[in-house]
Amino acid sequence: MNEYQGGPDHRYRRPEGVDDLTVEALGSLSKALETTERARGHLYSFHQLTGGADLELERAVRLLREAGHTEWAAKAEAEILGRDVIPGHWTFQIVEAYNDTYYGPFRELERGVVNALAQGRDHLYEAEMKEARRTLGRPGHTASPPAGDG
Repeated sequence: MNEYQGGPDHRYRRPEGVDDLTVEALGSLSKALETTERARGHLYSFHQLTGGADLELERAVRLLREAGHTEWAAKAEAEILGRDVIPGHWTFQIVEAYNDTYYGPFRELERGVVNALAQGRDHLYEAEMKEARRTLGRPGHTASPPAGDG
């Protein structure tokens, strides 16, 4: 049992003066940032998959050459191997541009809003949803992790 069995940990309690609409707005902002995190993960998948495909294409070029299909090997090597995925960019440059242009500023904005409006307390919307939905006294319906788990 921990000291917070009757309610959420202090870091998940709404600061005084923060109204329902602000908590809802912060929840929406958090959801938007989480969606951006997922999109960023897909960009990393795109980056890794495209890089892996380029390495496999290099193997295919070698095998085509060894099999005597030198024209096809030369064509694949000249036209596709190491090619930009969009003009002037390999995938790592797309990831870097996304991080610098969109993701980084979005993260900074979200952090600034949470710090300014909720004393830096994250996930107030979700914490209040958890509190409203859990059944007091039931196993698996605790307010917080056991002491020492977080």
